[in-house]
Amino acid sequence: MTLAGQTALVTGGNRGIGFATVRALAAAGAEVHFTARNAANIAEAQRALGDIKATGHHADITDRVAMTTLMDQGFDILVNNAATIGPIGRMLDIQIEDWATSIDVNLTSAFHAIQLALPAMLAKGRGVIVNISSGAAHRPQEGWSAYSAGKAGLAMLTKSTHMEYAALGIRVFGFAPGVVDTDMQGRIRASGLNPVSKIPRADLAPASDPATAITWLCTEAAQDLAGQELDIRQPELRARAGLRPLP
Repeated sequence: MTLAGQTALVTGGNRGIGFATVRALAAAGAEVHFTARNAANIAEAQRALGDIKATGHHADITDRVAMTTLMDQGFDILVNNAATIGPIGRMLDIQIEDWATSIDVNLTSAFHAIQLALPAMLAKGRGVIVNISSGAAHRPQEGWSAYSAGKAGLAMLTKSTHMEYAALGIRVFGFAPGVVDTDMQGRIRASGLNPVSKIPRADLAPASDPATAITWLCTEAAQDLAGQELDIRQPELRARAGLRPLP
């Protein structure tokens, strides 16, 4: 896979799937940028990257002004990865303010990023947007009303963006990475509230698997899949992206 000469932005790229994606995109030759919520997170990520070149930006993805300044650089690839699983709890046990914050992070911020990225992409006549989806967008889980609603909205945002801009050279994908060994999964296990929380950590996939698939989606080889909600468990997708078959 080669993405030489292209610039990419990964939101929430300092850890988990985002961090693995930063590494994978850089390995494919892209000039990679990523956001993190504070300078300490950026410094930690860049230490972990070692000799891999990637530029971290202190930016709250829900801050339209900060994201406007960042997106003014223009990117060929946007990976809307930043997300929150909280609040985890049944509807009567959570606060509306926390629910609204989740929607802001998981859905509205992705709209901001897409809207801000599109002008530069359209000026070039090409661009790739990968929205990190979830099985929860289509199959609700107890205690995840905010997360499921946000990801369901993101799935429709993917399809809407494709409908409006595919003819102008924009390829947009929704991608569900499966259950991956990340800090988010740690919070899910701690909640003990639904079947996903019962999955042993040993059964979780490494973050490098979805990162490989995301990077492949950013290449020309995946253009026939644009506009779709894709799942890492799909055998054909795994084969085309170079991932091993699932047991």
